[in-house]
Amino acid sequence: MRKTQYVVLLTVTAALTAVAADDTSERLGQAATVFNKLAESGHGIRPEQLASADCVAVIPGFKKGAVVVGVGYGRGFISCRNGGNWSAPGAITLESGGVGVQLGGEKIDIVILSLDPGRRTKLLSDRFAIGSDASAAWGNGKTAHEDPNAKIIFYGQTKGAFAGFGLDGATLKPDESSNKALYGKTITNTEIVEGATTPAAAQPFVAKLSQPSSR
Repeated sequence: MRKTQYVVLLTVTAALTAVAADDTSERLGQAATVFNKLAESGHGIRPEQLASADCVAVIPGFKKGAVVVGVGYGRGFISCRNGGNWSAPGAITLESGGVGVQLGGEKIDIVILSLDPGRRTKLLSDRFAIGSDASAAWGNGKTAHEDPNAKIIFYGQTKGAFAGFGLDGATLKPDESSNKALYGKTITNTEIVEGATTPAAAQPFVAKLSQPSSR
């Protein structure tokens, strides 16, 4: 009886692991699409900003009120430059109780650029508070609403429209379950960024960071 239960447990665990891996792979595809759209949009990421970025985080489908009213939550990925090349992506969550979304209730695709290599350690830590650990500014390309001293620039769009919003008070955290599904083991975002091999499922995402569509 115990042997049967053990086999059933292993089967269920394997099935859940496969589902988690599929979900992570799907989200990586969504992140690649989001980044590409914002990179090619006339109101999106400017080439000089991307060229200056040390790290890029992409959160597809950030949901305001996804957990409880007024709380935002999204899952995505972060990659940083190593010797000029973009690293394997680490999984992240973005959480906020005060994201000032102008189009309340909509899902918003978000891209965050970190321009300061000195903040990488904090950015990849267990908790990075935007606004406390780094000033952030909303950018929208040609008519950027940006603080020239900001170390974080973020973009967002929903249903094809550019969405203005604020990220002060939001926090980035590692998504441990997605990292385990993607890399097959418990691994930190620092370990991933500093030397993990990019899994096949993540290669299209990293490729988009390296060669976004031209405008």
